[in-house]
Amino acid sequence: MEPGFSPAPALAPNHPAAAVLGRVDHWVFDLDNTLYPASSNLFLQVDQRMKAYIGELLGCDRDEAHRVQKQLFLAYGTTMRGLMTEHGVDPRQFLDFVHCIDHSQLQPNPALGTALDRLPGRKYIFTNASTDHADRVLERLGIGHHFAGIFDIVAAEFLPKPNPASYEKMLLAHGIAPARSALFDDIPKNLEPAAALGMTTVWIRTESEYAKVGEPGAHIHYVTDDITGWLTELMAPPAGA
Repeated sequence: MEPGFSPAPALAPNHPAAAVLGRVDHWVFDLDNTLYPASSNLFLQVDQRMKAYIGELLGCDRDEAHRVQKQLFLAYGTTMRGLMTEHGVDPRQFLDFVHCIDHSQLQPNPALGTALDRLPGRKYIFTNASTDHADRVLERLGIGHHFAGIFDIVAAEFLPKPNPASYEKMLLAHGIAPARSALFDDIPKNLEPAAALGMTTVWIRTESEYAKVGEPGAHIHYVTDDITGWLTELMAPPAGA
């Protein structure tokens, strides 16, 4: 069985790992709750600041701010896009506010760094967050030097995943052929446009509430609860080698 593969046939077909290495030379990674465990609760800080921003903007209590946030996220893909559309919020101001968090709880992950180093091809970050936030996360994890580029929400002209246009912009910006690439993301819905374009998809399954948007299906080719373990096993020599 391939590394990190979920045995549930409804989630992912059994593609041989060697086939992945043979057809993928551009590896695209989501950031939050993908390159670090959701259990670190780093994104919880962002979530709390989103609620605080909405509460201040609309003059509402925390429960109402949570309801609005959830509604906007489901309707627009990101809370920010919903606030831009429905309330004329300045996206850069919003990003600066919600990403003003303590990144120190993230610990370096040398095992992930080793796996990325062994992975042949170029690696990229594709995130609905800002480059500034991504840089700080990658610095804390100690893996920033492995990535050839970061495509953030600003580069996407504030069109968030899963808007298909953001994927097309990302691929064009970095000269990536979809059929020669793979996308790792913790939200099933975000993998649908990637699969439709011909990208190989890997779902990083978590228990986060917001990550349960979209249903697993044929657009998900691989499933794992541990990206470090999945990549490490992918690059491990065959048994008996």
